[in-house]
Amino acid sequence: MAAEYTLNVLLSDPNLSAELKYIAEKVKNSQRITFDEGVLLYEKGELAFVGTLANYIREKRHGDNTYFNRNFHIEPTNLCVYDCKFCSYSRLLKQRSEGWEYSMEEMLDIVKKYDGQPVTEVHIVGGVLPQYDAPFYAELFRKIHIHRPELHVKALTPVEYHYIFKKAKISYTEGMRMMKEAGLDSIPGGGAEIFHPEIREQISKDKCTADQWLDIHEEWHKLGMRSNATMLYGHIEEFWHRVDHMERLRQLQDRTGGFQTFIPLKFRNQDNQMSHVPESTVTEDLRNYAIARIYLDNFDHIKAYWAMISRNTAQLALNFGVDDIDGTLDDTTKIYSMAGAEEQKPGMSTRELVELIKQVGRKPIERDTLYNVVTDYSDFEFADDEKPKFYKLPIIS
Repeated sequence: MAAEYTLNVLLSDPNLSAELKYIAEKVKNSQRITFDEGVLLYEKGELAFVGTLANYIREKRHGDNTYFNRNFHIEPTNLCVYDCKFCSYSRLLKQRSEGWEYSMEEMLDIVKKYDGQPVTEVHIVGGVLPQYDAPFYAELFRKIHIHRPELHVKALTPVEYHYIFKKAKISYTEGMRMMKEAGLDSIPGGGAEIFHPEIREQISKDKCTADQWLDIHEEWHKLGMRSNATMLYGHIEEFWHRVDHMERLRQLQDRTGGFQTFIPLKFRNQDNQMSHVPESTVTEDLRNYAIARIYLDNFDHIKAYWAMISRNTAQLALNFGVDDIDGTLDDTTKIYSMAGAEEQKPGMSTRELVELIKQVGRKPIERDTLYNVVTDYSDFEFADDEKPKFYKLPIIS
């Protein structure tokens, strides 16, 4: 394959340092790199170097396959009891006039707007408020499944689960079993931020700890269920904090095998308490995707949220270890746009996603949440008159 040829050319470069060549040889031989080698890649690995290694791994695992799904979001509220310094989305209770709080019926109405449409996943995540407790979400999940049994419910982060289980005075084990029985199908990866306490204390000190985040995912994995993981990068952390974060994920994945996808999340500095911190460059974004692909050797997929980093950067990322660019979204999320992402009304039709992937020589594969292939769009011909279908969603003030 072309990626292997490029890697061999890299290895034959007489100007390549011995330490970087050693890492490249380990990648070629499918050997795990160490913590110190991960830090070295951040400190000395130029974009072309880490990109070559990451693309080799990506193509060895997935070839040109690039995955997406047809999904929509429900964000129950942007009000929150927590005060994360990086968050542009949430509003504290004293700012209630700037927020929204959906009732259960309003959330079910959003689900019903997609009746007859070929969506496969609803992604539910938002702020933390007392009224959205364990019984509320269990009932919501049950009602969604009654209405549309085949719709995959990917919902709530450990930040939300920690809060609602503590409020209900139940253990993580009991709580995750309760959610599974109610119809929860998988857990998204949010709320991880940066695990190391010296950073977490500065940016999100009042929500669940790294150990609690990891414990909730581990309990979910013990039930035979799957989840994703994220890392918020490009703010006040140092390179070794990123490697420490990925090391903790890699260790849990060694134990459980329950993670599907790792999603690096770019810090955006608009309208939050860290607006003075400059954002990372596109070069650093691509380096970060690549090093994540190299380090997380036991994760099947690396995802780039096109809505957060822009369509063009998402296309570039497909050559730096990324094999998934998320889904259609249909303008149902405000988490990225409120933080200053380029996409202020994030939504793409299936046709647009397919064309975006094909433009960079990759193979578009529609998947379901668990990466079962729904449709291979490699040779699919769209009707000329196909139009994307969008729906206006209510904003409750």
